[in-house]
Amino acid sequence: MKKKVTVSDAELEILEVLWSADTALNASEIRTRLEENKNWERTTVLTLIQRLLKKEVISQEKREVYYYVPCIKREEYVKEETKNFVDKFFKGSSRNLAAALVNSEALTKEDIEELRNFFNQTMG
Repeated sequence: MKKKVTVSDAELEILEVLWSADTALNASEIRTRLEENKNWERTTVLTLIQRLLKKEVISQEKREVYYYVPCIKREEYVKEETKNFVDKFFKGSSRNLAAALVNSEALTKEDIEELRNFFNQTMG
């Protein structure tokens, strides 16, 4: 991402729909895909789309109606948000994050073993 952009949880719902689509969608198609989990009015969806456009996280293309695509890949966004999270809450230390997860009992012994194997494969 070019600059640090904050995306609300609701805006992220729109982005998730666009990322999973692999093609440009119009507002109606976005709303239809959201209906499984959200019962948002058309105006709500349009407002969220406008916010994302203003933040330059999505772009639009005029056809018979506007179609929208994300300007960033999901992986890129997750990587940046993870870095921001670690910086904000753990002073940039992923070791502090891991310690907090272990101390909070958020990780099971199986999770820790999986992580150990992952790190051994990645590093070794």
